[in-house]
Amino acid sequence: MRSLLVIHRQTPPSERSDSDSRTLLPEYILRSYGYQVHLARNEEQAIAGIGDADGAVLHLPVSEIKAWCGKLEKHKQTPVLWWCSDTAASMSLEACEDDVIIDGLLFPTMKAHELHWSLHFSSAHFYERQQWKNERKQLLARIEERKWIDMAKGILCELKNISESEAYDVLRKQAMNERKRMVDVATSIVKLYQLLQESGTGGAKKS
Repeated sequence: MRSLLVIHRQTPPSERSDSDSRTLLPEYILRSYGYQVHLARNEEQAIAGIGDADGAVLHLPVSEIKAWCGKLEKHKQTPVLWWCSDTAASMSLEACEDDVIIDGLLFPTMKAHELHWSLHFSSAHFYERQQWKNERKQLLARIEERKWIDMAKGILCELKNISESEAYDVLRKQAMNERKRMVDVATSIVKLYQLLQESGTGGAKKS
């Protein structure tokens, strides 16, 4: 990661007036180590800068991280790191969020090589997390497909007085004939059956 979006809610007055405190700000340190930084203090600025960023660094209280992650994800999936300064940490003492997902932590005291490796492993964690999310999404989709197919098989067993394996063959052959996915055929059968049941015309067995 070489280009980073740094998000502040606002700069505390003490950090605006004290040059020693300013040198602890993420944008100052990151730039001094050769990173490109786009600084954002509101959502509009963050959206404008997220497109070219390799990652986002949030210098915010923990209680605001989840909301910001949601805003950023609408525009780009990117690693998110928390800049754990004294200010951000002290403002997070009473935070009770336990579902905040970040990919890494950065500290103002980090040296260049420490920060480099933290960014490196944070990026790796992000891509592993994305892979897990995709696998979970695919698994849930397969479970949903299985549900529709099982429901359709049950309906065919009832209406045609056939076994489950025979009902499966009916679905498979119909899908091949119509050049559709089996789940699409199954969904159509279930929805049509439910519609007929609601209208009071369903349930008659077919020979």
